[in-house]
Amino acid sequence: MSRRLLVAEAHYWARRIGVENRLRQIHVRPMRRKWASISTRGRLTLNADLLTETAEFRRQVIVHELVHLKLGHGKHNKLFRALTKAYLSRHRPHRAE
Repeated sequence: MSRRLLVAEAHYWARRIGVENRLRQIHVRPMRRKWASISTRGRLTLNADLLTETAEFRRQVIVHELVHLKLGHGKHNKLFRALTKAYLSRHRPHRAE
């Protein structure tokens, strides 16, 4: 996967979550301890190692950070968990029955 596609994924999710106007910058760089971080000012930093991870994992990381931006805080409270789960469950690949 390329950096450009990772950034495009982040923009896609920002639109889906309704924070596209609050997402100011997206950076992809090596990070030692985290998969991603987001500031209250809208700077999303993604770990460059995400480029080699699965689409599902990238989606989880991006949605997690953007829900923090939507709520305006870094807490992992019930509302945060419910919103994250709702966004991710809507876009889970369907299983063939």
